[in-house]
Amino acid sequence: MLFNTLERTVPFISPEKLLKNYNNYTVLDIREPQEYKVSHLKNSIFISYEDFDINKTIQALPKNKPIVVYCSIGYRSEKIGELLIQKGYTVYNLYGGIFNWVNKSQPIVDGYNKPTSNIHPYNKKWAIWLTNGIKVYD
Repeated sequence: MLFNTLERTVPFISPEKLLKNYNNYTVLDIREPQEYKVSHLKNSIFISYEDFDINKTIQALPKNKPIVVYCSIGYRSEKIGELLIQKGYTVYNLYGGIFNWVNKSQPIVDGYNKPTSNIHPYNKKWAIWLTNGIKVYD
């Protein structure tokens, strides 16, 4: 499914590699507010895909730290990652997005920064790709 959906224009990083060196990256969540509130990777920075503003975003990002972008499966994060690469950033797309992260039993937190098993599946069509976690639609 990933290879049919993604163009692979942003290099991938595996969940295992990201978790091993998590603090060495700036992690950006490229989803929508309701998805982020349900759960996200700890200390990730929320960047709305729909309201993305490259100039506003790059003002807050360090250039000397690689960036990992993620969304549900990697499509939206790939699009934002392409723009960040064009601006000179080193960017990686989390392979399989937060769905793959959760499917591999990696930790997520809720809007209060507390561990959770809840995950927003984006929509019912995409929910089939989630094999772990508790699906919460809003």
